[in-house]
Amino acid sequence: MSPIRMGSATVKAVSAAELGARTTELSLALVSGATELEPAGVAIARRVIDKAVERSGISGDHTVVALAGATGSGKSSLFNALVGADVATIGARRPTTSRPTAAVWGDDDASELLDWLGVQARHVVETPGGQPAAGGGARPGGGRRQDAVVGSLDGLVLLDLPDFDSRVLEHRREAERVLELVDVFVWVTDPQKYADARLHDEFVSLLSQHDAVTLAVLNQADRLSADGIETITGDLTKLLVNDGVAAAQVFATSASTGDGILELRQRITNAVAGHAASRQRLRADVVGAATKLRPGVADSEPDLGQVPRAELDSSLGRAAGVPIVLDAVARDYRREAFAHTGWLFARWTKGFAADPLRRLRLDRTGGRPPIHVDIDGADVRAVLGRSSIPAPSASTVSAVELATRSFVRDASQGLPVRWAHALEDAVDRGDGALGDSLDRAVIGTSLRGRRPAWWFVVNVLQWVLGLVAVAGLVWYAVLWAFALLQLPRPGTPALGILPLPLVMVVVGVLLGIGLGVLSRWWARVGARHRRSVIGERLAESVAAVADEHVLAPVDEVLARHRETRGHLEAAAR
Repeated sequence: MSPIRMGSATVKAVSAAELGARTTELSLALVSGATELEPAGVAIARRVIDKAVERSGISGDHTVVALAGATGSGKSSLFNALVGADVATIGARRPTTSRPTAAVWGDDDASELLDWLGVQARHVVETPGGQPAAGGGARPGGGRRQDAVVGSLDGLVLLDLPDFDSRVLEHRREAERVLELVDVFVWVTDPQKYADARLHDEFVSLLSQHDAVTLAVLNQADRLSADGIETITGDLTKLLVNDGVAAAQVFATSASTGDGILELRQRITNAVAGHAASRQRLRADVVGAATKLRPGVADSEPDLGQVPRAELDSSLGRAAGVPIVLDAVARDYRREAFAHTGWLFARWTKGFAADPLRRLRLDRTGGRPPIHVDIDGADVRAVLGRSSIPAPSASTVSAVELATRSFVRDASQGLPVRWAHALEDAVDRGDGALGDSLDRAVIGTSLRGRRPAWWFVVNVLQWVLGLVAVAGLVWYAVLWAFALLQLPRPGTPALGILPLPLVMVVVGVLLGIGLGVLSRWWARVGARHRRSVIGERLAESVAAVADEHVLAPVDEVLARHRETRGHLEAAAR
């Protein structure tokens, strides 16, 4: 007895858990990346998911086998031969089958399934004793019974579909609709149409991923000689392999003589065994949908940590007014240094120089006036927590846009076009949020540092020198008063030929001025250092804004891309 007669060619078992896991993975892929995947593939995947959920929710262990073929291939005759009764209408006028006809084996009620399939014409196959038929049956119109097959057909729902090449559009659409829902395909052809392009290009090749539940029947084989049957079945097998059906099986049958019916019935029995064909079909649909969507994602994502961002941070810094702020910080340092280290009798001129940070509303109080001070229009920006840094120029804004596009372009290297566009759309596009964040980043950055220790030392020296000079002047004033009152003048100490009061005045003034000049030079060095320190702080603040408004949205899209790829690979694995 042949392997097919022995029932060894069974459908690979697919567990409900595996099918559920694959369907879930495909659903999650659509959740994370539906807008970036190819729309036609997404639509197919959604239909597959809906079908899997609906089919899995239908009670009963049924296997739906559809006989599909072109006009005149003898589907209805083959259907009747398999059923063992004249259920499908056979006539000379084509097309004969206008709507699907179902034959059901077994006691389980298949009404819910047939309603879901949209099949109204139904026939329950029973033995003469009233029990469901498990094996062969009488040939249409009478005749001897076939030998019994190994296994049971319980749970089989056999469909006779309208011709998929019917000249009636509704018939073709009905056949295509039902083919999307069935579990096992039986492509029925004849010696004249076995190479029909519509059969192979529009049906078999598109459903080639279902090779485990795909059969091909060369009907009307009684019209051929034995050599002709061998030649045509060989050609048809090659065509099926070219269509993508790796394990193509072709059965030569004759509904009129009954030849090959037993083998076909046995193969269908094998597919019904274990009730695994429905899950196999759904699994194949899920795998096919995931495979179709897989080219919509790349094999990997760029590492944002490796994407150059110096130009982005630099352009955002210029847009935030960082150079202006750093100039103000340097001037403020020199101004404060002069107030603490300048010549004691020239420090009062500090009041004529405006506070550079206060002018930008970046002073110690953050630009917020005390509560008791009346607020006028000029203070509105400070009250709102905004600085007075000049708005960026058009060229600066363009530089930010160019740097952002360059960063996004580098971050999208290797990604499909839709994902690259998603990265561009995710980045801030001038709605004001970026500018406000940059302004708040500058305001929230500490622009001052500790007073240098040398300020204290120089300040003490300046006060000493100043007091020495004042003491010398006071000494001269006392001597002048004695002379004015014609009182005896006290003795005046001298250093060499110079009176001590004169030495005190000259030393106090000259050394004070010299120390002030030296301190101003040293303050320039300190200002450059303070500018560098504050520049690093502002760079960190600007980088944080870039992370929030550029890198974070880009990383979110890349994370969705990574999740989508993982889910698709899990669904198609």
